[in-house]
Amino acid sequence: MTELGDVGTNTEIAPNAGVKVIQAYFPDTLGAAEGGPIGGTDTVAVDLKDFGCTNIHALLLFDETTTGEIIVQKTPTSTAVSDGVLTIDLPSGDTGAKTAIIWAY
Repeated sequence: MTELGDVGTNTEIAPNAGVKVIQAYFPDTLGAAEGGPIGGTDTVAVDLKDFGCTNIHALLLFDETTTGEIIVQKTPTSTAVSDGVLTIDLPSGDTGAKTAIIWAY
């Protein structure tokens, strides 16, 4: 599993909204350690405790299919929260950068 701090950035984008809204960005080079671009074997982790949260309410995932031009919504192959850490399995076959918007509490 790839830790978010090693590969991307995360930012709280709506403070004081009752839930935390966190933007997590994963560059298209995420899978480079495995010899290729980001793809279905990549699992990323977001430590929700860094934002004072332990669970999620919702998650949206977007794929940049053409760098800087076309963005489409995607469905992660799975997500789970354990001990305040959200893991996201990214869809297979995608090679673009990803952005996840996470509603956490």
